Amino acid sequence: MTEAEFESLLQRYLDGTSRPGERELIEQWSNQLGEPDNLVLPPNEREQARAAMWRQIEHLTQDNLDSTLPTEGLRHSVSFWRTPPARWIAAAVLMIGVALAVVLPPKWHLTSVPATTAVKWTQHRNGGKKAELLTLMDGSRVTLSPGSSLKYRHGLAGSRREVRLRGEAFFQVAKNPNKPFLVYTDQLVTTVLGTSFRVKAYAGRKNEVAVQEGRVSVQLRRGANLSATPIQPATESIILLPNQQVVYSALTPRPLRKQLVQNPVILAPQTFTFDKQPVEKVLQALEKAYGVEIVYDQAKLANCTITITFYQEAESLFDRLDVLSKALGASYSTADNARILFQSDGCTL
Repeated sequence: MTEAEFESLLQRYLDGTSRPGERELIEQWSNQLGEPDNLVLPPNEREQARAAMWRQIEHLTQDNLDSTLPTEGLRHSVSFWRTPPARWIAAAVLMIGVALAVVLPPKWHLTSVPATTAVKWTQHRNGGKKAELLTLMDGSRVTLSPGSSLKYRHGLAGSRREVRLRGEAFFQVAKNPNKPFLVYTDQLVTTVLGTSFRVKAYAGRKNEVAVQEGRVSVQLRRGANLSATPIQPATESIILLPNQQVVYSALTPRPLRKQLVQNPVILAPQTFTFDKQPVEKVLQALEKAYGVEIVYDQAKLANCTITITFYQEAESLFDRLDVLSKALGASYSTADNARILFQSDGCTL
């Protein structure tokens, strides 16, 4: 089959003049292509892609094609594929699928033109009343909440470990700097190399990502840069650290902003017994313990000292700030960028 003959076959499909069986098979095959990646084939690679496609087409139309035919998921018998017209049609389908990457970026990206079906996705839904623990092929652990579902590539195949979440799950991702782990929700894309974090993405509600340990990159799913990582983040992404979270709603869209989680946990234990110590020292100890930034006016606190003991097991960060504020006649509030604003009029000698 020559290139001219192939182009004639393709043109008949585009013109709506396909011969019996050609259009049905092409449309059936197109349904097997799966979901496209949101990546772009650079213009300078398009001619190379076209040449590679044609070499693959020539291979497919040879008589020894039987072992490489894409038969999975199709209802036609193996004997049908042994006929030259059927092989030509299969080749045409490959050309159509890959041509989308060459002619219509950014919807498709060509990495190769294998004569195999798309990578399978596996889906697990927790229909019970208790959380379920899933262990993925890479060793990552996912605690899936009731009523939630997780969809992932079979064997986590590909250059990225990709999963899709509906509902809520806690992820403990096995570290692999060479293969980022991506969690897709309906609104966000979360990328990690190896860390622990929680994602909430219930239908019709806000999406939330909260970090327990490590670094997490979060960006809007629409227009996301899937090649970005926490080490090399995308321009529009934000980096979350432990005790930080992002909450986003498509109903009230605004730029992503990180904030403190509702109940920050101690990350680095400190001594919380202070005897006539500067208040600034107390605030610094809280910053180190919880990994938070507390903003205050050093000049106003310069003359403030305090004797106070915090009991680690019984009090949260905000409990301790409440006690400290009451003792000094001060106040505090949370702010964007995961900060705490501590305000005081100062102390007299």
